[in-house]
Amino acid sequence: MDDLITRLKALSSAEEFLQFFGIAFQPAVVHVNRLHILKRFYQYLHRAEGLAELDDVAMFQRYRGLLAQAYQDFVHSSAQQEKVFKVFQDAGGQRSVPLSSLRASLGERRSAVATTADPARDAA
Repeated sequence: MDDLITRLKALSSAEEFLQFFGIAFQPAVVHVNRLHILKRFYQYLHRAEGLAELDDVAMFQRYRGLLAQAYQDFVHSSAQQEKVFKVFQDAGGQRSVPLSSLRASLGERRSAVATTADPARDAA
């Protein structure tokens, strides 16, 4: 098991992971979703049970299956639909921000800056 983990630590890109596990992939899908695929793979690994008890061959097969599943999630879907990262979860599918909320936020920030940078207050 340690040998497999050591070898995985040397990999850095989604393409390297997919090639290491011998998973055929479409470069266009990986190019657009590489971080999402790796994050989903990480999520699947953390949900998987019984990995510590597996030998290297069984662990390789299990990891391969989880990575293939993570890749397939983005072949048939999009990053916005899968909501892997917090930014997509928080947006709730909303793709625009109302101008009124930006104006309100700006007003709040200006007030906060004015309060902390008030020279009359600092001189007292």
